[in-house]
Amino acid sequence: MELTLGQLAGLIAAVAFLLLVVSLCIVLAKVGKIMNEVNESVKSMRTDINGLSREAEAILAKSNTLLTDIEDKSKTIDPLFQAVADLSESVSDLNNASRGLATKVSSSTKSVGKTSVVLGVARKLYNLRKKNK
Repeated sequence: MELTLGQLAGLIAAVAFLLLVVSLCIVLAKVGKIMNEVNESVKSMRTDINGLSREAEAILAKSNTLLTDIEDKSKTIDPLFQAVADLSESVSDLNNASRGLATKVSSSTKSVGKTSVVLGVARKLYNLRKKNK
């Protein structure tokens, strides 16, 4: 049996096509395994994400409860802060009044001091005059 040049070319082409098909089958088999692993990973992630989502919802619910509680408690201490503000205003007014009184007393003391100096000088002059007579 003699092969002609055309038959030999056809045989080479058929063997090359067979090798191509076999290598594509191997690649497709590996891609199939990878896709199965990806599908399992996606399923696992869905499960994990659903769990995380439920936990996040629970945390948000607790946070809302805590914020409401804090808001209620802050409303109860608002009068305390108002009382402290009123007290500090009263203390400030008292300080201003004390400064005014201290200024008046200081100016009065200065005039009393001047008067006592003048009286002391007058007394000494009077005593000197008595001695001289």
